[in-house]
Amino acid sequence: MNRATLRSELRRHGFVEVDRALEELAELGTAGQELVAILGRTAEPSAALSALVRLAEAVDDRDGLLSALAADEGTAMRLLCILGASAALADHLVGHPDHWRMLTDPTLGTTRPAAWALRAALLEAVGADPGDPAPVATLPEAEAVDALRVTYRRLLLPLAARDLAHDLGVDDIAAELSDLAAGTLDAALAVARAQLGQESALARLSVIAMGKCGGHELNYVSDVDVIFLHEPANGADDVAAARVAARLASGLMNVCSAHTAEGTIWPVDAALRPEGKAGALSRTLAGYRAYYERWAAAWEFQALLKARPVAGDIELGREFVAMVSPMVWSAADREGFVDAARAMRRRVIDHIPAKEADRQLKLGEGGLRDVEFAVQLLQLVHGRADEQVRPPATLSALAQLTEAGYVGREDGEALHTAYAFLRQLEHRIQLHRLRRTHLVPDDDASLRRLGRSLGFTKEPDRRLVRTWQHHRREVSRLHQKLFYRPLLSAVARIPGDDVRLSSEAAQARLAALGYDDPAAALRNLESMTAGVTRTANIQRTLLPAMLQWFADGADPDAGLFGFRRISEALGRTPWFLTTLRDEGEIAERLAHLLATSRYCSDLLEREPQGIKLLGGELAPQSSDVLTEEMLATAGRQPDADKAVRAVRAVRRRELLRTAAGDVLGLTDVADVGNALSRITDATLEATLAVAGERVRLARELDAPPTRIAIIAMGRYGGFELSYGSDADVLFVHDPEDGVDQHQAASYAQAVVEEVRRTLALPGGDPPLVVDADLRPEGKQGPLVRTLDAYEAYYAKWSKVWEAQALLRADAVVGDLDVRERFTTMIDPLRYPAAGLAEDDIVEVRRIKARVDNERLPRGADPALHFKLGRGGLADIEWTVQLLQLRHGAEVPGLRTTQTLAALAAATEAELLAADDADVLAEGWRTVSKVRNAATLARGKPVEQMPRPSRERRAVAGILGYPLDQSDAMVNDYLRVTRRARAVVDRVFWE
Repeated sequence: MNRATLRSELRRHGFVEVDRALEELAELGTAGQELVAILGRTAEPSAALSALVRLAEAVDDRDGLLSALAADEGTAMRLLCILGASAALADHLVGHPDHWRMLTDPTLGTTRPAAWALRAALLEAVGADPGDPAPVATLPEAEAVDALRVTYRRLLLPLAARDLAHDLGVDDIAAELSDLAAGTLDAALAVARAQLGQESALARLSVIAMGKCGGHELNYVSDVDVIFLHEPANGADDVAAARVAARLASGLMNVCSAHTAEGTIWPVDAALRPEGKAGALSRTLAGYRAYYERWAAAWEFQALLKARPVAGDIELGREFVAMVSPMVWSAADREGFVDAARAMRRRVIDHIPAKEADRQLKLGEGGLRDVEFAVQLLQLVHGRADEQVRPPATLSALAQLTEAGYVGREDGEALHTAYAFLRQLEHRIQLHRLRRTHLVPDDDASLRRLGRSLGFTKEPDRRLVRTWQHHRREVSRLHQKLFYRPLLSAVARIPGDDVRLSSEAAQARLAALGYDDPAAALRNLESMTAGVTRTANIQRTLLPAMLQWFADGADPDAGLFGFRRISEALGRTPWFLTTLRDEGEIAERLAHLLATSRYCSDLLEREPQGIKLLGGELAPQSSDVLTEEMLATAGRQPDADKAVRAVRAVRRRELLRTAAGDVLGLTDVADVGNALSRITDATLEATLAVAGERVRLARELDAPPTRIAIIAMGRYGGFELSYGSDADVLFVHDPEDGVDQHQAASYAQAVVEEVRRTLALPGGDPPLVVDADLRPEGKQGPLVRTLDAYEAYYAKWSKVWEAQALLRADAVVGDLDVRERFTTMIDPLRYPAAGLAEDDIVEVRRIKARVDNERLPRGADPALHFKLGRGGLADIEWTVQLLQLRHGAEVPGLRTTQTLAALAAATEAELLAADDADVLAEGWRTVSKVRNAATLARGKPVEQMPRPSRERRAVAGILGYPLDQSDAMVNDYLRVTRRARAVVDRVFWE
């Protein structure tokens, strides 16, 4: 073949560096040209040719090598495929050139070596007798360790050849890799026994493979997960046996993972043992039994699903598996099983660096772990009663789940295809350098090599990426469908080849997914999906996704029941189900709210039209906009009662907007307080207008005889309302000139009572309790006073506690002139020019001490009460208010009704250390957030941290904690409030 023709042939067969390839072929002579076509079928022809040249230089019989390749296409294919796909194995062959002969066996493509043969070869490599029940290496330690590495790779060569050249199934490859690992562990244990000498006979040690090795589905390069089990031998002392077992286990791990001149094999990871890395390296059978029966978390039994004895004392290992098996197959019945499953999924996601998420083959969305997690959870749910679905290998288990009807046949086949492709791609990635990685490379050359290794000869890089992304999407789609769509088959007629679960199997699956009352959940599903109507069809489309989102919430049962209620209210409304079907974000938000917040659920059931809000940003509206809308809405009603109901309907919608934004983590706690306060402003403004007009018409007055204003007090005045807060107010009026004072007072009293009455009426929204108990003389005093009466009272009778209460007074509603005059009147009282007298400071502290001692409800936990607890809201707010009373006259920034703004001003004026201010601000924000979250979760006002329950889990979820970490939330709360209390002790109590 002339040079031009050869050059063309090389390009056609996929060579990239053609000039270099021509030179290397010349070095090989005629035999080289005969191999071009086979080289063109390898993953990287140029790399394969370069490696062949290196190997030809290294072997003793160069001509014999080239002749064998030219004469036997099978040998050539096996060797060249390895050289083109694995730089690491190419280097091994160059370093150990006689090993190429391992690839000349014509039966390689059809025969898989027995596990015992692999074990024997590895044991013999370290000088141990495979027939010995406890073989001991006889080679010197360093020589044995190197020999083990060389033999491991020698045995890996024919396996890689079958993988690359003979299209061996990925499950067969993984099983053989697992057998090879088991033999390696036994050989490493033989070396460890030699290190200990005769002392090693004191303990029977069994190595239990976990994870992929235990499941017979190991990768080319992976941590080999194990746990170690021992029993005393030959009447040995328990303590001595434990010491020996630990040394043997440690020695085995070091033999496998140490780096030598011959490289390393893989790390042995024993972190799945009881108590993890903090626990004993090896335990007895009784020790394991005690731990698993008393202390083990649910996820530990899921990890044991693949446990298999692979090295050491196999009989002892079998006893272990027999002991834990009943525990594994009852794990789904354990309390916390769902939380543990969620935690495992979360740990998978949390371990993905952001920059790697899109290239993660194992842990990323639609990756290998999604398939493995889905199959394992289905096994644990249905394997309790059905032993045929218990195989440890993922593909075998998936096949049995499909055969038994727990997975639809088409879905099972699609998932099998996707998983097999992802595993094969993972194998090819790791095989190149024999490195532990699960990242799909992003450079063109690597993608081209991987694509060609998988049989994509045209546009290999692009076809690889397209195929990979297709399978990722399939895995993501099927993951949802596997769990949730089959549940509908138990209650509805679903067309097609979908899996048909029995009612009992469906209830078992629902229970495992976190539903407390599976039978009721099935009834709810049946109600929504029964029949052949368009509504039922859309529900059957929606519910698989909705069920998953409910299951991810704190209370799946409440989520499903709430959705049924809303569906019944709106099911025939054209926009409702189509909006949920077509707008995924709205549906997911709705499911999250229903399964997390009773407060939001109640509002949604009363205001189902509010679902439309969930497609927007959920930013709170301004007071002016709300007031204008409420007044306009009220003005269109035929009578006062309907006008106030219309105002309350707008309020209900805005409460939903604020609460939904809070639960979904879109609104800051300070903004929540501001929003709730502004909603109250607008509601009172509109209701005051309606009530005033009603009283005027009832009394046949041409004009109101007095002007009325409402003064916000307490948390309402501070823009800090919570969901359960009353609206603390003062009512003030100022008669018009020439009007009879009694007539004006009577009118004002009637208007104010009408405002309170109409807002407290039962209705479809949370009542707004308007509380005027902070008025002069409290409940004994007039409900409403004139400006002059307030001024006279404060001048003669006011106490320091009333001045403190006025720190939160904000004139927000009603006649603007009256509001401004009231504010001007009270400023000297609440910000005394001379500061606070020492006697008054003592009085403030005395009152605070009395509140602490007398107001805390009986049985309340003083560490967990939001308002009156140690470091709670009262502690922080009283501390700030004392600073305002003492320094408000001289520091303008302290003249604010808002706690956080006053803290900032006190810091700027150097009245409070910046660190102390930060601690108090963090405490105030934390307690306010937890208080709001508790009310959102329960649906009614809560003043103390809920006890351990679904409610506490819901609070944790609203605050952004994983649902199973409510204890961490409480610990954080206690830490923050302890620090706040320490500052209060220094600043308030001095």
